[in-house]
Amino acid sequence: MNTSFAEALSAGLLVVVLACAVVRPWGWPEAVVAVPAAGLVIGTGAISLAHAGAEAERLGPVIGFLAAVLVLAQLCDDEGLFHACGAWMARTAVGRPRRLLVQVFAVASVITAVLSLDATVVLLTPVVFATAARLGARPKPHLYACTHLSNTASLLLPVSNLTNLLAFAASELSFTRFAALMALPWLTAIGVEYVVMRRFFAADLDAGAQAPPGEVAPEMPLFAVVTVACTLAGFVLTSAMGINPAWAALAGALALAARALAQRRTTPGAIVRAAAWPFLAFVLALGIVVRAVVDNGLASALAHLVPLGSGLPALLGIAALAAVLANVINNLPATLVLLPLTAPVGSGPVLAVLLGVNIGPNLTYAGSLATLLWRRIVREHDTDVALGEFTRLGLLVVPAALALAVVALWGSLQLVGG
Repeated sequence: MNTSFAEALSAGLLVVVLACAVVRPWGWPEAVVAVPAAGLVIGTGAISLAHAGAEAERLGPVIGFLAAVLVLAQLCDDEGLFHACGAWMARTAVGRPRRLLVQVFAVASVITAVLSLDATVVLLTPVVFATAARLGARPKPHLYACTHLSNTASLLLPVSNLTNLLAFAASELSFTRFAALMALPWLTAIGVEYVVMRRFFAADLDAGAQAPPGEVAPEMPLFAVVTVACTLAGFVLTSAMGINPAWAALAGALALAARALAQRRTTPGAIVRAAAWPFLAFVLALGIVVRAVVDNGLASALAHLVPLGSGLPALLGIAALAAVLANVINNLPATLVLLPLTAPVGSGPVLAVLLGVNIGPNLTYAGSLATLLWRRIVREHDTDVALGEFTRLGLLVVPAALALAVVALWGSLQLVGG
């Protein structure tokens, strides 16, 4: 195919795929447009069959891991884990909205890190809505915490975000070294989020909250908690043994699935649907379309913009570029584009990309699919978020959180080593 035409076709299809993922016309799943687009770039020769196959092979383990984690999160919800967390927050934050914000930060950060950002957006956000309503607290600060932390708090573990899984594979780090390097940036970014959000929503947090009606608090589902803990231990063990951690996620999901099926609290069909197959197809198709864009000129264009080296100035530049690109073309395509350019330099630049694509999306609605999904959930609860307010908060949070998190990453690299 003519190079100029291939470049225009692949770039145009990427724009269409992302636009449809944002708008979702007629309620279509993202895959309805993405899969034909991937077929078109292959069929027209905009990407060679060999490169498309290589991209599918690279994304295959990542997609399998994502499917297992999505099922695990849904089964934890079926066990009552999120409901129990909401009841605990309501019981211990009576009359104290500021304390509720601290608890939402703590719960959202842990759930995002352990069960992925999708669990925070899809499963925790409705719980936070209900908890704020029970307390008579204004929900806005706590809802914003859910969306911001679904991005920012996903820095800690390889399993926390799809972008993390991609970066983890590119970095060639072990599970424990990845977590050790990202722990300080994770805490730093969350700290900045909390300080800014507490001040930004001071008026909402100063409003009183009434006591909820008396009710029996649900017990924490011990089996689900133990299963998640064992799954995390399995991530560390499989990584140390050179085995794909997806097997540990699968084992945890199977344990919860067997219990739920035995107690007739779910069905095989519901478990299969929890894997979100249309979204997995979208991820694979999007990866092929992005690879076509990269093969047809984007990689060479960005290669001149990516700072060289792994010193602090280079890491700051890489993270800033990743954040800007995430807000232009969404964080998942930005990750797919930048990782091949930074991986040869070392794990430091790869993790700097991750900081940019995970913290940066809090600046705009379109920065991440998680934010778009969160916005739809908020609207389903008859609430809307003003674009101006969302952007003002993002402008206060993102530059400070990103810069300080990069400094923390640089310090971690000096202490732990890449």
